[in-house]
Amino acid sequence: MSAPTVDPTANPTAPAGVELNGINTIAESERHGRPSGLFWPWFGANVSVLGIGYGAFVLYLGVSAVQAIVVGIIGIAISFLLCGFVSLAGKRGSAPTMVLSRAAFGVNGNRVPSVISWLLTVGWETALTALAVLATSTVFTELGAGGGTVTKIVALVVVAALIVVSGVFGFRLIMRLQVLITVVTAVLTVVYAVLALGKVDLGAVAAIPSGSVPAVIGALVFMMTGFGLGWVNAAADYSRYLPRSAGSAGVVGWTTFGAALAPVLLLAFGVLLAGSSEPLRDAIAADPIGALTTIMPTWFLVPFAVVAVLGLVGGAVLDIYSSGLALLTAGLRIPRFVAAGVDGVIMIVGSVWIVFFASDFIGPFQGFLITLGVPIAAWCGVMLADLALRRTDYADTELYDARGRYGGVRWLSVLLMIIGSVVGWGLVTNTYAAWLGWQGYLLGPLGGRKGAWAGANLGVLAALVIGFVGVLLFGRRAVRTQESVPAR
Repeated sequence: MSAPTVDPTANPTAPAGVELNGINTIAESERHGRPSGLFWPWFGANVSVLGIGYGAFVLYLGVSAVQAIVVGIIGIAISFLLCGFVSLAGKRGSAPTMVLSRAAFGVNGNRVPSVISWLLTVGWETALTALAVLATSTVFTELGAGGGTVTKIVALVVVAALIVVSGVFGFRLIMRLQVLITVVTAVLTVVYAVLALGKVDLGAVAAIPSGSVPAVIGALVFMMTGFGLGWVNAAADYSRYLPRSAGSAGVVGWTTFGAALAPVLLLAFGVLLAGSSEPLRDAIAADPIGALTTIMPTWFLVPFAVVAVLGLVGGAVLDIYSSGLALLTAGLRIPRFVAAGVDGVIMIVGSVWIVFFASDFIGPFQGFLITLGVPIAAWCGVMLADLALRRTDYADTELYDARGRYGGVRWLSVLLMIIGSVVGWGLVTNTYAAWLGWQGYLLGPLGGRKGAWAGANLGVLAALVIGFVGVLLFGRRAVRTQESVPAR
C-alpha cells in the first residue's frame, strides 16, 4: 500500500505545542533556519561533565595521558564528522535519519537497523538518566542532607519528567531547551574546571606509562563508540528542518564543531584530573559523575548538581526524541509523542535497575557501547557510501512505499550489515561483562581473547569499513537505477 508523505501516525488533534511531525517528510513551508543553528542542540547534548569521566575510562585501557588525549581528540573529531556527513541526508531528504536509511536498505529491510538504532538510543537515554540520579544522590550525601532511597526516587521523578516532557513536545521545545542548557552548563563547567585545577598533578600525569599499539587502538575505538558513533544513527533528525538550499559544508561543519568542541576539552581535562590520583581514577570509574563532587568545596556542590543534571538531560532529550522516531520507523504505528512516552517508560525502568540494583556501571556500559557499536558502525558505513553515491535528493513519497524505487529489501546492504556485524563481534571483547564472553571468536590468529589485540576492539572499525567499501564497490549500479526512475 502506497503511503503519503504525511506521517500516517501523526495526530492532528494533539494538544497545542506538541510537535505533530513524526517520520513524515517535513513540508517545504516548515523548513527554516541556518546550518549554524545546529551548533546548539549538538553542543548542549555533549557538554555533560560525563566527558570528564571519560578521562578515567580511557586511562583504564592502559594508555598514557598524552596517548589518551591524542586518541580522544582524534576519535571524538572523526566520529562526530561521521555525524556531520549523515546530517547531510537530513537536509537532502527532510526526513528522520532512519527513514532516509530506507533508500539504502529498502523500506522493509530497513526495519532491522531501525530496531538496533532504537535499542542504542534507549540505552543511552537510560544510562544518562541513571547517572543524573546518582550524581544528585552523591551531592546530597556530600551536603549531609541524605542521598538515600528517597532522594534517588525524587531525583528520578524530576529528571525523567524533564526528559519525557521534552521528548513528547518535540523539536521546537528541544531546540529552545538546548540553548538554555548550553549557556548554563558551559558557564558552570568552566567554574568547575577552575576550582578543580589545583588537584591536577602534572608529575603524576607524566609518570603514567605509555600503552602498546593495541591499547592505543582500543582507546581510539572506545572514544568513537562513546561519542560520535553513539549519535550517528540520529544525526539527520535535527537537520531535516533546514531548507534544502542550506550549505552542505555548513551542515557538516556546524554539526561536527558543535558536537565535538565540549567533549574534546572535557576529555583532556578529565585525563589530567584522573591521571593525577589513582584513588580518584578508581572512584570515577565506579561513579563517573558523583566522584567529581569529592574534590569540590561545599558551596559549589549545588551548582555542580545543576551542571551535571542539565548536561545529562541535554543528551537524554535528544536520545528520547530520536528513539521515538526510530521506533516508528521500525513499524510501530502510533503518534510520535506517544512513542516518546513509551520510550520514557522503558527509560525509567532501566534507570531504576541501574540506580537501585546494579553493582557496576562501567562494565555493562562498555559492553553496551561496543556490542551495539558494531552493527551501528556497519550501518553507518553503508549509509555514508550510499549517500556519497547519490547525485540527487531523495524521492520523498517513495521512502514510504515498498513498491517504489527503493524497494522492499536491498539485499546488498542487509548482507553487508550482517557480515560487518559477524566479523565485528568476532574481533571485539568485553572483559567486564561476562554475558558477552561469546564475542572475540575471530581473535585466534591475533593471540586469542586474552592476547594483546583482544582489547583493541578492531571489530568496530572492520564493520565500518565493510559497510562502506561494500556499497562503494557493488552498490553504484543500484543507486543509478534508483535515480533513473521517473518521479511517481
